[in-house]
Amino acid sequence: MSDNAGQTGISNGDRIEKGTPLSHTVTNVSISPELFEKLYLNPKTPHAGDYEKRFANATPLGFLGFVISTFTFSMVLMGWGGASGLPAVAGIFFFTGPVLLLLSTIFLWIQAQFFPMMVCGLFCVFWLSFGLLQLPTLGLAAAYSTAGDASAGAASEEYNAVVALYLLVWGFALFTFWIFTLRINAVFAGIFGFVTVGAWVLSGAYWKVSRGEYGMAGKLQKTGGALLFIVAVLGWYMIFVMMAAEMRLTVNLPVGDLSHFWRRTDVELAQMEKEE
Repeated sequence: MSDNAGQTGISNGDRIEKGTPLSHTVTNVSISPELFEKLYLNPKTPHAGDYEKRFANATPLGFLGFVISTFTFSMVLMGWGGASGLPAVAGIFFFTGPVLLLLSTIFLWIQAQFFPMMVCGLFCVFWLSFGLLQLPTLGLAAAYSTAGDASAGAASEEYNAVVALYLLVWGFALFTFWIFTLRINAVFAGIFGFVTVGAWVLSGAYWKVSRGEYGMAGKLQKTGGALLFIVAVLGWYMIFVMMAAEMRLTVNLPVGDLSHFWRRTDVELAQMEKEE
């Protein structure tokens, strides 16, 4: 044995015996709660499956659909370039926005990312429901006219009051979400702050139409469009921040992290209850 070892240049100490099990060490690299919230717009919480390590981040996908739809919607409301009416861009209400938002909602549910899942689901149903108002083939406005005239129905007090109430309720829903964004970052909170006010302003525009005050209604419509334009700009910035981080670009754009004002969330609920 020693002669063979000497001939091959392998010592007994260097010999690997058959059947010796090989092992490797797995190193888990954990990202900070601040970076996690920047990427997922969700507080970092402990998960049994750690799905965010196995699946791609779905949050930017939903935001992309939301931002493209909001940009288009806001510019039409402001009448840029003489734009008027939304039937020509009905796709933003049924495809561009809802499809990406729905896919993102499902993926985020699988990844157990609660808050961005709620956000994407919320905006998904908004675009779908508001888009129905832009389809003349459904005859929703015509139902408010005794003669079945869609134009007369769209200008009726009842129709506009109903839409105004609907947007008013949406404003309160968005305001509720805004409260929870205050523990994530300033950009995200700004998005929900401006979209909340925008929903209420557009609700006011419909109220004015129901009262026949078309001049004031037009001003409120443009104001609401301007607020939604700000929302779209902030949303686009947030998308760029998330994509830059995912693509490992050497930029660290600020988002106004607010998590350090709150208690840590990367602990189990039972532990949080004990600390109270």
